[in-house]
Amino acid sequence: MERVGAVVIGRNEGDRLRACLASLAGAVDAVVYVDSGSSDGSVALARAMGARIVELDGDRPFGAARARNAGLAALREEPEIAFVQLVDGDCVVQPGWIAAARACLLADPRLAIVCGRRRERDPGASVFNRLCDREWDTPVGEARACGGDAFVRAGALAAIGGFREDLIAGEEPELCLRLRRAGWRIRRIDREMTLHDAAMTRLSQWWRRAERAGHAFAEGAALHGAGPERHWVAQTLRALAWGLVLPIVALLAVFASGPLALALFAAYPLQIARLAHRDGARRASVEWAAFATLAKVPEAIGVLRYLIGRRLMGRRPRLLEYK
Repeated sequence: MERVGAVVIGRNEGDRLRACLASLAGAVDAVVYVDSGSSDGSVALARAMGARIVELDGDRPFGAARARNAGLAALREEPEIAFVQLVDGDCVVQPGWIAAARACLLADPRLAIVCGRRRERDPGASVFNRLCDREWDTPVGEARACGGDAFVRAGALAAIGGFREDLIAGEEPELCLRLRRAGWRIRRIDREMTLHDAAMTRLSQWWRRAERAGHAFAEGAALHGAGPERHWVAQTLRALAWGLVLPIVALLAVFASGPLALALFAAYPLQIARLAHRDGARRASVEWAAFATLAKVPEAIGVLRYLIGRRLMGRRPRLLEYK
């Protein structure tokens, strides 16, 4: 019988890790906790709760991809583990999810990954939490990618070499692209999956997250943008157009032509209005549209940091490293 394992990754998650591990009790046959240099007693906590521990050393940068690969490798030593729940240590797996996801993979032998609805624990705590909760609300049905929480077929991931450990962010869509190229499928089902705790209450946290997204867009486009999927090429170009090119052109026009050139900045409220109108059926459309437009500035910075730091200087931006 195909058994189910879980890989939990984290760093200094505290009580959130306790809740995460407790949510897996009785739902899976084996749990591996992969720790990325915690200093808060996370390792002792996970061990006391019965998880097998993998501690990553600091000889190279920590990362979610590296941690998940280490956890998957540890589970391969367990007998008959065919399916794995990947979950971040700041998430709680919802009751009934594991059984529902397992049934999906058993019913479709070409299905590599199934995911469900990830929700924010406290979307009312801040606008940034609300934006996260909206981001997790992806369409039900055939999907191009999953997020960090997903129920996976272990053999499918092993066959393509797992996650790319050199990626700072965007490792899940990159993995899914390679899975789809190999003939596997990804599906999002209409089922509650996990409860996430972003705890994002400051503008600086939102900015850093958007910057990481820009870096991921640029790196993904560099890896696979020439392929038929044009992986993240459009996202990279939009970040540069709205976050870099338009502001520079507008400012240069002001110096060259005077204050009337400030009218170029009207493109931003017009873009917000366009996005909100297109999204009119969703709640908080204007709020989402405004932040989606403003995010292009840190995203553009992330693109530039990738181009300058990673491509030209061969260095990983420290600000963007995992956790």
